[in-house]
Amino acid sequence: MNNYLDIKTLGDLKKSDYRPKNIKQELRDNLIGHLQRGSKVFEGIHGFENTVLPDIERAILSRHNVLLLGLRGQAKTRLARLMVRLLDEYIPYIGGSELNEDPYNPITTLGRDILAAKGDETPIEWLHRDDRYIEKLATPDVSVADLIGDVDPIKAATMKLNYSDDRVIHYGIVPRSNRCIFVINELPDLQARIQVALFNILQEGDIQIRGFKLRMPLDIQFVFTANPEDYTNRGSIITPLKDRIESQILTHYPETLEIARIITSQEAKILPEQAAVIYVPELLKDLLERVVFAARESELVDEKSGVSSRMSITAYENLVSAAERRMLINKESGTTVRITDFWGVIPSITGKIELVYEGEQEGPYDVALHLLGKAIKEEFLEHFTHPDKIKKTEKNDPYVAIRKWFSSGNTSDLINDSSDETYREELDSVEGLKELVWKLKSLDPKDLYAYMELVLHALSEFNVLNKEMMETHIKFRDLLANMLDNLDEDEDEDEDF
Repeated sequence: MNNYLDIKTLGDLKKSDYRPKNIKQELRDNLIGHLQRGSKVFEGIHGFENTVLPDIERAILSRHNVLLLGLRGQAKTRLARLMVRLLDEYIPYIGGSELNEDPYNPITTLGRDILAAKGDETPIEWLHRDDRYIEKLATPDVSVADLIGDVDPIKAATMKLNYSDDRVIHYGIVPRSNRCIFVINELPDLQARIQVALFNILQEGDIQIRGFKLRMPLDIQFVFTANPEDYTNRGSIITPLKDRIESQILTHYPETLEIARIITSQEAKILPEQAAVIYVPELLKDLLERVVFAARESELVDEKSGVSSRMSITAYENLVSAAERRMLINKESGTTVRITDFWGVIPSITGKIELVYEGEQEGPYDVALHLLGKAIKEEFLEHFTHPDKIKKTEKNDPYVAIRKWFSSGNTSDLINDSSDETYREELDSVEGLKELVWKLKSLDPKDLYAYMELVLHALSEFNVLNKEMMETHIKFRDLLANMLDNLDEDEDEDEDF
């Protein structure tokens, strides 16, 4: 293809082996090549291998326009952008053309005039595939002129042409996307009368500008994206337009923790200097994803709005930064992420969820803590026995030593910004905690203290221990001791009266 770049005139182009094709056929031919070679087109897309990607490939083979329908954060725009890889590296167009016109098939009067005047000397320029992707966010203020175009009265007066002549038109973004992939994001946000303007472009290639109908066979691969929530909250895709979009493809969130972790790791912007000094235990990576899964299943979170994958990505970035901040405060050269660092990711949670009425009553901060607590319980049960499902005898209870230590009046304080040494000493002081964790199979010694902390948080979630959360630290103590303290406080208040 690089040899083509030396071609500068239509005459030279005719002598080459270049053969024109429309964009849908171009995408189809290149996809066939990828499928036959077994190469991947949609690099960086995970979890769609058996669902969304086959649907997209079938749509391309059928030469369809596509509607990607799914909740926010489901890689709809990324999928559209990756379709560029199925385009030829370069295509020729008439030099000076506003609409990337095919030298073999000009669609405007200007293009035809250039060919008629210059013949085989018509200048040829080359368009790279990266420049053949056009994206527009649909908003209520988008006009027909923005999308299709408008009559330019100055051109008409200067050139002494009628308004019905296509040479006086100032073209909008759609005609300028000729021979390109054109994406409209959040299609339901487009006003109904603007959606009507797309009818004939999709079906016949006709455009109308101020009542003047032009036959302009635009060559465009349309990709639309939409969120199902938009159908009820802001607008809808009008039925005639939806009918003209040949393939509607449903996207979805990651279905397993493993896939979610891959996506988070790939997308999170962790600086090399952070990665070099901050270790994130595998346990806590799973815990982070469980928070997101818990949010998607929670009755307090609006399921119609969805919980974007951006939540886990930004939460992971904040988690690493929380550990980095603590490391810098303690003048340490490196550190390991802790569960207490998760309190630094709460802003990423509260900013990424839409709450139903009950959730609003609870408050975003408390909902975030509730989601974290649920995730802690689920992760704990992947490695340890449920505290309520064991026989309460010293022989069978794996937590008996921990229970005894706390019931003796001992407490454990985990300070948010404590040094690693202080943090380890505090966990080591809890009798039976380290011995319990060491019994785990395939335990990575680097993750020892993460598991030890998980046990304390989980036992409090299962009401074996009491957990008090202060601004700067978390205190664990015996549940009964806490109840007795409350009784003492009540008695003191009674004596005051």
